[in-house]
Amino acid sequence: MSGVPVPIRDADALARAGLVAPERLDAIRRVAERYAVGVTGDVAALIEHPDDPMGLQFVPRAEELETEAEERADPIGDAAHAPVPGIVHRYPDRVLLKPLHVCPVYCRFCFRREMVGPDGLGTLSAAEFDTALDYVRDHPAIWEVVVTGGDPFLLSPRRLRAIAEALAAIPHVRVLRVHTRVPVVSPALVTPELAAALRAFGGAAFVALHANHAREFTPQAEAAIARLVDAGVPMVSQSVLLRGVNDTAEAMEALMRRFTENRVKPYYLHQGDLAPGTSHLRVPLAEGRALMRRLRGQLSGLAQPTYVLDIPGGHGKVPVGPAYLERDGEAWRVEDPQGTLHPYPPPAGDASVD
Repeated sequence: MSGVPVPIRDADALARAGLVAPERLDAIRRVAERYAVGVTGDVAALIEHPDDPMGLQFVPRAEELETEAEERADPIGDAAHAPVPGIVHRYPDRVLLKPLHVCPVYCRFCFRREMVGPDGLGTLSAAEFDTALDYVRDHPAIWEVVVTGGDPFLLSPRRLRAIAEALAAIPHVRVLRVHTRVPVVSPALVTPELAAALRAFGGAAFVALHANHAREFTPQAEAAIARLVDAGVPMVSQSVLLRGVNDTAEAMEALMRRFTENRVKPYYLHQGDLAPGTSHLRVPLAEGRALMRRLRGQLSGLAQPTYVLDIPGGHGKVPVGPAYLERDGEAWRVEDPQGTLHPYPPPAGDASVD
């Protein structure tokens, strides 16, 4: 939408921008009292109406006030694995480091929606950050640190460089990964100085870019991605499977192609977490698996993400895509992308080739 006042941070600003109908405003005000609202100018320009793939991601809806019995404030169990402020240690060889809890936009499906926002916990204090680093230093099995939040790309390049240099000084930390939505929602923030700050890690520093629809790849977003990749920062993707956004094979194929064409390796497609008020966007697992099966037959392996579910309660992330292999006595049967089963190993004397 053009001429939108930005940034949009409350229900009334959404209404002034034409993104909330007057008869819905009271309900959206109630949503905004509970969950943060944030839409950048770059995102607002892409929203044609509240029910399009961009509006569904960022414009609050009254359905968010409806909490299903299975939904929970901490759907993936971060709190159970948070030994000190700013650290989540769920897997032996990696930790999450959360230096801030604010974002440039607030996704309506966010699994941390009870924790993030302008009125949330803000940034770690200097003392809390030192405590978090001490925790990493004291656990030599930690090989990778995933900097997340909030969105770390809202930090200044100076602050991001300080984090990269501090982690680089810990000998057993060999991989740095930064999760962000900034390149597609506020691409001007991706400056050469920010890219240089990541390279200050000196080793394997990756950026995981969150995008959910091909329309997010504007020329400005593609230029921001290029500034990172051309500076020597490899990128991988993460997306969430969302009703009305990317739950068709055509939409998902277009999204994964855009990632790949922009030198972002497709990595994770997340099943929607059981966050409160998000059931209207969640896609059943059976539909997600069928979608991934269709992609396998028509999309390059280079562009295939791994479909994963973060088990509620903090039990870890596992692949939940379709299976292609089944036992057949002492042998196996393998299904091809068209759905035909084949014995493996083939019967003796079968000389057929593809």
